[in-house]
Formats: sequence, structure tokens, C-alpha cells
Amino acid sequence: MDLRKLKTLIDLVAESDIAELEVTEGEGKVRIVKSSAMPQNQVVMMPQQAHQAAAPVAAAPVAAAAPAVPEGHIVKSPMVGTFYRSSAPGAAPFADIGKSVGKGDTLCIIEAMKLLNEIESDFEGTIKQILVENGQPVEYGQPLFVIG
Repeated sequence: MDLRKLKTLIDLVAESDIAELEVTEGEGKVRIVKSSAMPQNQVVMMPQQAHQAAAPVAAAPVAAAAPAVPEGHIVKSPMVGTFYRSSAPGAAPFADIGKSVGKGDTLCIIEAMKLLNEIESDFEGTIKQILVENGQPVEYGQPLFVIG
């Protein structure tokens, strides 16, 4: 990966609310993790073969505390895109903490390649947590909601 692209990605993560970013380009993979204890970033480059090589760019502590796993059914992002809680700016959000949802109810919208994709609940219950901020980029498989 080009060093200018890497520097741009590090700057984007540092200036945003994103805690972690992983980008795959060709056979290389770059993962940038924002440290909660220090304002530094850690970049680890991992080839996709069986052997792994790590190249930290910033001197960040490796032993970071793992976030607690939320209890309940986790709704994950089915695609890469931008997360939106409502259909338009200023509109009421599809889902709020404490709101009851059923199977098939719209929880959010993920914009991917200028297409708006409604993400529906695959579980019936009450929204316990919303794990993503409005307008934040999301990755495939990233947890979005916790339903109890």
C-alpha cells in the first residue's frame, strides 16, 4: 500500500469517531486501531498467507483492553457503507434504545455506492444498544444493534 494512502487513512481515523479501520488491498491488509488510553494509532500490516508479519507505525501499547461483549442478539452489517439511523436528515430514527422491534422492521439504512439499503431486524425484542453513530462508515459484519 502506498505510504500516502496509509498516512491519509491514519489521519481519517484520528480525526473521526472510528475506533478501528481495516482495509484490504490486493494481498495486503492494513488495520488501524485507535487506542483509548493514548491519542496514538497502531497500524499493523498482515499478509493473507499463513505467516503473519506485523509492522507497527506508532508506538502504541499492544495490550489493549478488549471491549465487553454485549448481551443479547447482535444485528451485524451485511455490507460496507455509511450507517444512517433515519431516512433523511432531521427525520425520526427508525430505531431507538428501548423501542420494541419485530422481525422485518427497518432498523437503519446503509448507503453503499449511492444506493440506500434498508437493514431489517432478524430478531424480535427491544433495542438495548446502538453501537454505531449516525453517518459513520461501517464494515461487513460490524455489530450495529443489540436486541434483547
